[in-house]
Amino acid sequence: MPYTGIVKYHVKLSFEVDGLVERADIVGAVFGQTEGLLGPEMNLNELQRVSKVGRIEVDTKATENTTSGTVLLPMSTDVDTCALIAAAIESIDKVGPFDSKFNLDSIDDVRASKKEDIVRRAKEIKQKWSTKSVSEGDTMLKDVHEGSAGKITTYGPNKLPCSTGVFDSSWVILVEGRADILNLLRAGYDNALAIEGAKIDETIKDLCAKKDKVVAFLDGDRAGGFILKELKSVVNIDLELRADEGVEVEELTPQRVADILKVVTDDIKQQTAEPKEVSEADKPLAEATSKVYQDLNETLEAIGLDSDNNQLFKVPISELVEKLSTQSGMKYLILDGIITQRLLDGAKQSGIEYIIGHRIANLSNSDGITLKTFTELGIS
Repeated sequence: MPYTGIVKYHVKLSFEVDGLVERADIVGAVFGQTEGLLGPEMNLNELQRVSKVGRIEVDTKATENTTSGTVLLPMSTDVDTCALIAAAIESIDKVGPFDSKFNLDSIDDVRASKKEDIVRRAKEIKQKWSTKSVSEGDTMLKDVHEGSAGKITTYGPNKLPCSTGVFDSSWVILVEGRADILNLLRAGYDNALAIEGAKIDETIKDLCAKKDKVVAFLDGDRAGGFILKELKSVVNIDLELRADEGVEVEELTPQRVADILKVVTDDIKQQTAEPKEVSEADKPLAEATSKVYQDLNETLEAIGLDSDNNQLFKVPISELVEKLSTQSGMKYLILDGIITQRLLDGAKQSGIEYIIGHRIANLSNSDGITLKTFTELGIS
């Protein structure tokens, strides 16, 4: 009958026979000389009948006077039964009229190799999916990339790739290559410098020495570990961050980048906020903003207010630029996100006077509009 069991183990044996025999002789010896050794329920014929043993595969290789080869038994029993069957086959000392010797080579857990294949494939699926997935948060962060186009420059005599914010920011993110910098720009971080290989450029020390905080953000592979070790021998690293295991920084989604770097940004935000006095001029703005902050924070949405602090709309940030093109009468725009160049350009056409968000990207021109962060207003 056809084998319908689920294979759990492969029992692999090798044999040598002092004479010339055929494959059928080996199979006959395996069935015949193990029959009755372990009781009727353990006979190979019975185990095949109940789909506990699959088709026995035999490979033979003949020389002038001997035959050698291998025997493979696919089994769906427990490992104890596999061991008993293997021991029974090892007891075979004759194949036909010829002396023989059988030895167990291995009992392989087929499920273990399947698990490895599943895990490997799952990593491939995750990596492919994560690099293509777009959430509402990703749409918001994509605006930063569009507003940051062309904002990659170089640093030092060896022209290491960096984003333009590296020179003015109080902290720096050290990454492995130019593609990592581009991905960080998509996530709203314009203060990254690429170290370009395991050999660390000595001039990086000069830049890092001027920063309040130096963060290493490297790939989640073995090479990333080697580079981190080399980097630490040249530069004092305040925080070591890695991409997910087996994933490169350039492959992370913008939202995942933000999640990993959140430990840094939260720390900087807290340091900035300890305790900061809001100016008299900003108090009306802080009061208007604080009234909507709790309902707005962590929603990835934006709220428009008129001059009397009445709410005109509340929309997802992914729809905000389009909303600005049709809305009038706004004075305040408050958003749970980053103030980008694209957003600023849209706001100028709508007569908005104030924009408040979590962060402000590097902007070319904000004339006519006051830009503030929640931290500056003493809110977050």
